[in-house]
Parts: sequence; C-alpha cells; structure tokens
Amino acid sequence: MPRGDKSAYTDKQKRQAEHIEESYEERGVPEEEAERRAWATVNKQSGGGKKSGSGRKKSK
Repeated sequence: MPRGDKSAYTDKQKRQAEHIEESYEERGVPEEEAERRAWATVNKQSGGGKKSGSGRKKSK
C-alpha cells in the first residue's frame, strides 16, 4: 500500500478525519497540515486502518 492511501480505513475513520481536519482549518491551520494532523489523530485513537474486533488481543 503506497503512503497516503486511505483505502485501509473504515468509513467511520474517514468521517472522523474529515471532521477533525475541518476543525483545524477553522482554527487557521493550512489545509495540508490540517489533513496530516487529522489522520495522525485518527491513527492515535484507533491504531490506524481497519481492525476487526473479534478475536483480537487487547494490549496492556
């Protein structure tokens, strides 16, 4: 998967990133930086990409 490819994310994660990006832009952050920060935030919250919940070990 090439860098920047968002196909591995769920629709919910994409919506979250879009909302976060808009929030940054309203505060005066440039568009590219807002997008970068938004995806970094989504990755931090969810661990990034699609993850199935069933059968996954919980990290301690």
